[in-house]
Amino acid sequence: MDITNLNIAIVGAGYAGAAAAKALSNLGASVTVYEQASQIREVGAGIGLRPSSMHQFDRWGIGDAIKAVTSPSDAFEILTADAHRIAQEEWPEKEAYGETTNFIHRGDFIEALVGTLPAGMVRLGHKLESIVDDGARATLTFTNGESVTADLVIGADGINSVVRNELFSTAAPVFAGEHAYRVVIDIDKTFGMVDDGNLRMYIGRGTKIYLLPLKHRHQVSFDITALSPDSTWAPEVTLADVLATVEGFDERLVRITEGLDMSAVNVRAVYDIDPVEEWHTDSVVLIGDAAHAMCHHQGQGANSAILDAGAIADALAGADSVREALATFTAVRKPVTDELQRISRNGWTDDELDDVFPGQKPGQIAATTATV
Repeated sequence: MDITNLNIAIVGAGYAGAAAAKALSNLGASVTVYEQASQIREVGAGIGLRPSSMHQFDRWGIGDAIKAVTSPSDAFEILTADAHRIAQEEWPEKEAYGETTNFIHRGDFIEALVGTLPAGMVRLGHKLESIVDDGARATLTFTNGESVTADLVIGADGINSVVRNELFSTAAPVFAGEHAYRVVIDIDKTFGMVDDGNLRMYIGRGTKIYLLPLKHRHQVSFDITALSPDSTWAPEVTLADVLATVEGFDERLVRITEGLDMSAVNVRAVYDIDPVEEWHTDSVVLIGDAAHAMCHHQGQGANSAILDAGAIADALAGADSVREALATFTAVRKPVTDELQRISRNGWTDDELDDVFPGQKPGQIAATTATV
């Protein structure tokens, strides 16, 4: 198959869509990315790009562009709420890929990634309304009235994917039974707790606190994840509410929380999706959160999207047809992400869950979902 003859439409310019656009355009494919937003932006705080992701960026010739807005890390540490070490380990895969984990702000990441794409490849203001799968090709219709037909459509449109809902599954996102409170703060306000550049996670009953250093910014991504029965997508939360979740933690963590400006804190209920049985037809495929949105406990959401992008490019480069490539891609990636979705749901003990959801098992929390 001559990939240079393919007309590829990617729905969504997030991590998965932008990464796939870079990988596929490097192969000479004709790629257009359709993004519903009027501008490219990403809210939230910091994430860790694992060695396998950094290796993909090196392959695509953009490693230096990504590293320029990151802070490298040697290890991660897990501690009790009162700061007694449970474990400290080097990041896995360092030797295999010759890279380490790099921490980056979500906004910097998407800006750097999209910035490596050819001018005009991303078309903003294109919210997908519907998709028709014609077999060998598929047609997208957007709310602005525009329609396009492509040899391959890649659905990278996130947890509320229209592509997934139209063609693969109408199942709603699942409430994980927890809230995430995320904010970026000055590193000087963290009492030297992450001056070595390494991630720290503090585990209390029903609450986890993550300190992810962004030393290149002189900042720290401060993330509190707490069990909660409130499934509202963007819940109303006060500083007093957040302080209640960190009661009993190391006094330094309590003091950091006390000093938070709630207007700067990103507050979200956490959702994922159940594994999707099928990811592809002959001309349409899901990647990233559209295919396998997962809870953040393993830190694998963005990394899985990057690896999806590399895998779809590799599959297309080595196949005789789009149909064969999509089957290969799914066979390679779906077992991995199915398992990551499963593991990422196991962030709490049964006792912790019973405190908030009496008599319910983790899988039954879905019954309390609200519309996202």
